Amino acid sequence: MLGVEGAGVLNLCYIIFFYRKVVQPLDIIGSGMDLLREQDFSSRLVKVEQTEADRIVEIFNRMMEQLKEERLQLREQRHFMNLLINASPLGVIILSGEGRVSQVNPTVLRMLNASSQEVIGNKLSRLESSLAAELVTLPPETSRTICLSDFNIYKCSHRSFIDKGYPHPLYLIEMVTDEVLRAKKKAYEKVIRMIVHEVNNTVAGITSSLDTVLSAMEEAEEMEDICDVMQVCMERCYKMSHFIVRFADMVKIPDPVLTWVDLNELARSCCRFMESSCLERGISLKTEFTADLPLVWMDASLFEQVLVNILKNAAESIGREGEIRVRTFLPLGMEVIDNGPSITREAEQKLFTPFFSTKPNGQEIGLILIREILKRHHCNFSLRTGSDGLTRFRISF
Repeated sequence: MLGVEGAGVLNLCYIIFFYRKVVQPLDIIGSGMDLLREQDFSSRLVKVEQTEADRIVEIFNRMMEQLKEERLQLREQRHFMNLLINASPLGVIILSGEGRVSQVNPTVLRMLNASSQEVIGNKLSRLESSLAAELVTLPPETSRTICLSDFNIYKCSHRSFIDKGYPHPLYLIEMVTDEVLRAKKKAYEKVIRMIVHEVNNTVAGITSSLDTVLSAMEEAEEMEDICDVMQVCMERCYKMSHFIVRFADMVKIPDPVLTWVDLNELARSCCRFMESSCLERGISLKTEFTADLPLVWMDASLFEQVLVNILKNAAESIGREGEIRVRTFLPLGMEVIDNGPSITREAEQKLFTPFFSTKPNGQEIGLILIREILKRHHCNFSLRTGSDGLTRFRISF
């Protein structure tokens, strides 16, 4: 019996020794694996007073502390980057590996005139935006300045970054419209003023001399033919003076005097004014006005010039036998639609530029005047030909 009891005590001691040396360290390792699997980096293992097991516990606890710090740092960096992207004046578009939009900031949504639901998860090529269409054509690791038909100018960059071991395309978009406009306006205003000054002085001297010579020749005999030629020259000088004064007027647009205006009534009045001119060309002028349209804060006289110039350009584009449609819509805006010749992509980027015209004898002063007045009213506007072949001048207040 003593032998049996001694053997039992020895077995018990061996079991305790085996548990502390083998089972308990394995159990601790298993607990650590469970913590890793559950990504619980805040918990720690307790030492068991065994040299080898305690080394494992110490290494594991040090690893968990490092993982916790790295995870916290990564979370803080991501939070900071999201705040930075959302508050940035630059437009940011991040694509997934499959080429779908995974993240955008509010600046891009305003540029694309779309909601996050329409953009996130979609491909750029499928978005109904001229800016998105231009971004698709931008090669990787390049930058380009893009001028759209709404006269907004963007500096776009196509880059990439590594996330989780995979490259992700990144688009950075900066609107430089105001800076470019200020520089261009300052340049062409200086040129126009210089041209107007020199031409007017020269024309005034020529017309004065011609008038003096014409008065002397009218008293002489057999000078009728020469007098007619002199008269034609004087008329040409007057036309030249009128032509150059129109450019001078373009840079002297008065500041708008704003009042509450009924957009439907203003559009109706301008259409009545242009109706006879359109009928002479065989062009039908139709209107579609949205009822209960709210009043618009604008300068009525300046905006009448805008609408008359748009209708005049549409009629000249059609030539003869066509249709112009004027419509208002909600949210507050209006469109002038014509079925004239299409505007090419190349011409779209040069519209509203001084001295550029799609017409053989055009000056494009009207479009410059339109642009300046609409900018002073803080309107969004665009002029482009759609996929249906119709050209639309769209204004949003």
